[in-house]
Amino acid sequence: MLKVENVSKSYGNLKAVDNLSFEVANGEIFGLLGVNGAGKTTTFRMIIGLLEKDSGKITLDGKPINYKITDKIGFLTEERSLLLKLTVKEQVIYYGVLKGMKEEDILNKLDILLDKLKIKEYKDKKIKELSKGNQQKVQFITAIINDPKLLILDEPFSGLDPINVALFMNIINELKEKGTSIIFSSHRMEHVELFCEKLVILVHGKSVLEGNLKDIKKQYGKKNIHIIGNVDKDELLKIDGVEEIIETNEIVVRVKNENFVSNVFNYVAKQKNITKFCVEEPTLNEIFIEKVGEEYEK
Repeated sequence: MLKVENVSKSYGNLKAVDNLSFEVANGEIFGLLGVNGAGKTTTFRMIIGLLEKDSGKITLDGKPINYKITDKIGFLTEERSLLLKLTVKEQVIYYGVLKGMKEEDILNKLDILLDKLKIKEYKDKKIKELSKGNQQKVQFITAIINDPKLLILDEPFSGLDPINVALFMNIINELKEKGTSIIFSSHRMEHVELFCEKLVILVHGKSVLEGNLKDIKKQYGKKNIHIIGNVDKDELLKIDGVEEIIETNEIVVRVKNENFVSNVFNYVAKQKNITKFCVEEPTLNEIFIEKVGEEYEK
């Protein structure tokens, strides 16, 4: 288990991380979210020991993180950190040896991961000859070659199409099943919703929202009602509890909370040619925009 307890970090007068606390259990995928400059990268660097914290405590399985412990950590950075003149095999051997692995074990694991990511034929290709998406796959391999106890994924799906995102997700879920603690950061909220159980949202280095994703959605209260059929937008807006109407290929009615759903249903039930009436939770993207926007307005 990773524990971050009351951690703070400043750069001069800038408070990059402000009294931040969270836990990531074994076999759990945890979302650390925020806009650019929110403090995510600083937090990651403190966790892996690249930055010294000003105060607080960070432990992995109850032990402070030092160079011995970092061999158990994998970190996929948002920026490319590959040596372009090396081959895929040379690059992965380099990172694996840094993690204390034997070359034989590295090569055996490399073959398995290349196969899972559908790039076996690139094993002896130079990094610079690969597409951005395939470079991302190699960088992912370097982060997990050591079967990490803790895995930090910062924008892991950058440059990937949906098929390759699914390949990554399969491997991430396999690591989760093995007990790896995983921190996931992305600006794509739909990716976060796919597999993060708990999350923290940072604004100016401070947690403004945290907890179980299901509980966060429930506490948020608002509901989205998706309707297809002959309805009048102006009439819908007059209904008590309706906050907003969004029109795309269907009508989306946002209500204050579930208590107002019946008001909308009573109106829609009287209309003709209704082929869809579906009540859904708000998306994490909606919650993120509203919550972060509120903090910036303070």
